[in-house]
Amino acid sequence: MGSRKMASQKEETVAAYVGLDWADREHEVRMLVVETGQVESLKLKQESEALAGWVQNLRERFSGRKVAIVIEQRKGALIYALMCYDFLILYPVNPKTLARYREAFNTSGAKSDPGDSEMLLDLIRLHRDKLRPWVPEDADTRLLQMLVEERRALVDEVTRLTNRLKSTLKQYFPQALEWAGKLDSKQALDFLTRWQTLESIRKAGALAVEKFYRRHSVRNQDKIEQRLKAIKEARALTTDRAVLAASRMKALAIVRQLRALGKSIAEMEARIQELFEQHRDHQVFSSFPCAKKVLAPRLLAAFGGDRTRYESAIELQSFSGIAPVTRASGKSKTIHKRMACPKFLRQTFHEYAAQSTKKAGWARVYYQRHRDKGVKHHAAVRALAYKWMRIMFRCWQEQAPYDEAKYITSLKRRSSPLVSELPPAQKCSG
Repeated sequence: MGSRKMASQKEETVAAYVGLDWADREHEVRMLVVETGQVESLKLKQESEALAGWVQNLRERFSGRKVAIVIEQRKGALIYALMCYDFLILYPVNPKTLARYREAFNTSGAKSDPGDSEMLLDLIRLHRDKLRPWVPEDADTRLLQMLVEERRALVDEVTRLTNRLKSTLKQYFPQALEWAGKLDSKQALDFLTRWQTLESIRKAGALAVEKFYRRHSVRNQDKIEQRLKAIKEARALTTDRAVLAASRMKALAIVRQLRALGKSIAEMEARIQELFEQHRDHQVFSSFPCAKKVLAPRLLAAFGGDRTRYESAIELQSFSGIAPVTRASGKSKTIHKRMACPKFLRQTFHEYAAQSTKKAGWARVYYQRHRDKGVKHHAAVRALAYKWMRIMFRCWQEQAPYDEAKYITSLKRRSSPLVSELPPAQKCSG
């Protein structure tokens, strides 16, 4: 994930100053080249390729020398995209700072007044000594951030391959979908490594099949007998030799990929757990209901280790995309999901909120109250995530583990309607 924290540093010599105004569709860039004193302007499309191409051009043009870029602090997607480039020095500026700077020197409000990119450039050029750059988190935190995101990417790849395997089996050996078990499980992978066709499992014989199931902890004799009977009575979906040969090889190739991915994910999870348990905030994030071994490290990675990075919970809520976007035009006002944001970060809080409803009673009630009002599932989960982030932010700032009983007491003290509807505690699943 590669987050950066705010920290005072000795100013470095830079090749150029850049004021970057990030908009919904087209972004304005105002750049001062230090060596020539020339000011350049350009526009960038709202495309990751356009931004990456522009950054690469800066690297080549200035031979890797430092470039100072000032941006509004809450432009989360932009910060996330730029923070991984080592030659860029990012100076996040609070939107209020920019607004007050504009008011101080341009009070007319006329269309000829300087744009935000020009004002940002002036700010970094004239007052860089008063701004603080973002610098990398400590190495272990950065490693944890990168590993939790990469682990999720591998899990998504497992899902993709599992769906492909399912589709393949449906075309020539649909019975395996029931007999093998969950397709990404060790049992299923062992089953399909040994028997890729109906003919092959019939030739193995009932004794070999029964031994297979018992080795994979299937103890229910009735279930085993039912499967043996089903194998004996099953009819092949196709007897076409070409289809069977091609499909068999395809299924086996997918199984081998799933095995390799499973091993890599297990190794990555072990390293993630090691880093998480060694982190000073381990107890804080492992205290949240249903966080467990997957979501707890992801939550820690989302916040990072520096408590000066965000001045308030709303900054993180906006940066992550959990906070909605309000659009007003005339008398109409609409609220939309925030699209420009680090997707994995938003996904982390969204998935945690959904999982928390299985154990945190107030969270379940909060979610259900939104659903009862006609709010769609994902919007209701985002609303819950928004509330959870305020709680997490405070725990993180105070380095204090979450206490469900304490929070319920605070709800009672505020006479929250959630309290009267609290269900009994339930178990989490993962």
